[in-house]
Amino acid sequence: MERRKRWLGFAAFLCLVAAIGAREIRVRPKDDGPVFNHTLATILVEYASAVYMSDLTELFTWTCPRCEGLTKGFEVVELIVDVQNCLQAFVGVAGDLNSIVIAFRGTQEHSIQNWIEDLFWKQLDIQYPGMPSAMVHRGFYYAYHNTTIRPAILSAIERAKYMYGVENIMITGHSMGGAMASFCGLDLAVNCGERNIQVLTFGQPRIGNAAFASYYSQLVPNTIRVTNGHDLVPHLPPYIPRLPQRTYHHFPREVWLYDVELGSSVYPSEKICDESGEDPSCSRSVTGNSLSDHLTYYGVELFAATWGSCSIVWDPRWTEYGSKDIRGNILLSKNNAESSLKRPSASGAKLDIV
Repeated sequence: MERRKRWLGFAAFLCLVAAIGAREIRVRPKDDGPVFNHTLATILVEYASAVYMSDLTELFTWTCPRCEGLTKGFEVVELIVDVQNCLQAFVGVAGDLNSIVIAFRGTQEHSIQNWIEDLFWKQLDIQYPGMPSAMVHRGFYYAYHNTTIRPAILSAIERAKYMYGVENIMITGHSMGGAMASFCGLDLAVNCGERNIQVLTFGQPRIGNAAFASYYSQLVPNTIRVTNGHDLVPHLPPYIPRLPQRTYHHFPREVWLYDVELGSSVYPSEKICDESGEDPSCSRSVTGNSLSDHLTYYGVELFAATWGSCSIVWDPRWTEYGSKDIRGNILLSKNNAESSLKRPSASGAKLDIV
């Protein structure tokens, strides 16, 4: 009964906001924004899917069922599992992309319904350091900055650069993993001085207000958020135009996947949205009411194979490659001697990424 009252109250609040009218907030992007590369998106979505795997042996050796296809030949440098906070990420090198790839896992299925409900009510509650008036979601910010994830990733990036001579960095993730990927990209640009950063996420929620979105688009201009159909998560936390300082606001640029019906046929389409971050003709033009649209992008499943808790499959033989701390968090690492992927050569085949 209490939950029903909360939902009714929220619905009434949104109706009131709609009745008052909307005043759109404009986000100033850097230059014309990033160029969307469809081929790259279909590759990175497979990395965003693979990071959901719970068998650490298969994931670390890149032999999992989701480790074939467009990501074949990828080499994991570091696999991070923060058991305490139910977080997982990996850092590795993709020779065909000539890039370091970082992928973050999204919310586990057993908690996604509660997580989505919480996002309806979540207020902006922390100021991003060094950005006046920029407010962000504390949970997403802490998931990246205040866990074992950040230090392990920064260390792995430096090791990957040394092992493979690669400078480009591509960051991806789905759902909450997309939020963490965005904070990672910003961290690398602001605090680590990285310049060759590309962020491409799938079905990520809003993570900050309009001031934050403006800063982000200036500092990490090569960022794409892919949204799908009626996916409910990109609509969360709610965007309320009449509360410009307190409302959440997406940063640009969005690419919206939707279906076009022509007679009895349905054709998948991609729309590159405007530079505002909140293009009313893209995902905001439809109701965000679909969980199934959230869990599949480009035909790729973005959830764990088993609907369960944050359990993992650990092979004791892999203890030589990593360790567990007193909280059960796991790091699996490769050094240069264990690498089978050679440094990219000038004559090697590469995917031209813009």
